Amino acid sequence: MTQEGIHSDRSHEFTIHTPEGVTFSLPLAGPTSRLLAWMIDFFCISAFVKVVGMFMPLLGVVSADFSRAVSILFFFAMNIGYAIVFEYYWNGQTLGKRALAVRVMDNRGFRLRPSQIVIRNLLRAVDSLPMFYLLGGIVCLVSRHAQRLGDLAANTIVVKQVKVSEPDVDQVFEQNRYNSLRDYPHLVARLRQRVGPREARLAFEALLRRDALSPESRVALFNTMARHFREKVKFPSAAVEGISDEQYVRGVLDVLFRR
Repeated sequence: MTQEGIHSDRSHEFTIHTPEGVTFSLPLAGPTSRLLAWMIDFFCISAFVKVVGMFMPLLGVVSADFSRAVSILFFFAMNIGYAIVFEYYWNGQTLGKRALAVRVMDNRGFRLRPSQIVIRNLLRAVDSLPMFYLLGGIVCLVSRHAQRLGDLAANTIVVKQVKVSEPDVDQVFEQNRYNSLRDYPHLVARLRQRVGPREARLAFEALLRRDALSPESRVALFNTMARHFREKVKFPSAAVEGISDEQYVRGVLDVLFRR
């Protein structure tokens, strides 16, 4: 995927253009929601550190200075490691980000890489200067896509997760339209097992927006999706003979979304 900037100097949305000609926008998380998410994360970190800190005096038996040094190192490790671990395993989210429905993502629409997660969180030490993320907050306010220094260095953005309503499939698929794939219920059942909800949803969105594509992009996009679904389950030639890639994708989505 390739990313194209917004026309205005600063925007509340981030636009991504795919090679297939599909364009979609993502709402950016502003400084307020990011601050609230950080406060929740800080509370979680502080609570955990406080619990562990109850056992730190035991290290004072060796040396009081050693106990203080371990406490400082542990808090630093938790402050950085907490976000790295959660953002890696929760697809760009921490407890605070999940509570505020925001997440970190690559600014080109690709999968978030571990190196990006590490870079953006290591630079928290700089963004938090001189205190309470003042530097990071200022950069976030003036940057085009509400990015702090860590985001700029890691090529990441923080976006809002918009709750998408369930589509009215009956308005998309004609009730009485013949679908040759339904003649093979055992293969349809296998297809439902092998196609995940995310890829089915993306294909459905492409079907809804197909008229907005150029003819060349439309053909290329549905050719890619049809090839993807054919690799999941191979239907007999009698079921797919004479139908276009777009018709095939429509038939696949029909059996996935309508029982």
